[in-house]
Amino acid sequence: MLDDLKHHSKTVGLKQTMKALAANKVRVLYIAQDAEERLVSKVLDACNNKEIKICKVESMKLLGKKCGIDVGTAVAAIIDD
Repeated sequence: MLDDLKHHSKTVGLKQTMKALAANKVRVLYIAQDAEERLVSKVLDACNNKEIKICKVESMKLLGKKCGIDVGTAVAAIIDD
């Protein structure tokens, strides 16, 4: 499932993902389990009443690596083009 991030359009990070959620473009949301709760809660609140698949990822470092960046990230999403 994480490998889908390499092959589809995506957002990386809180700001980009929140913009995509507001525009109803998110299909799959990835959240790092070691991310700060205050960040994760904002994203989950934005997902309310939307049919978005939510996937938990072991760590921010792993999520960042799967997104092709050298730093960790709390959230990422696969978006519609």
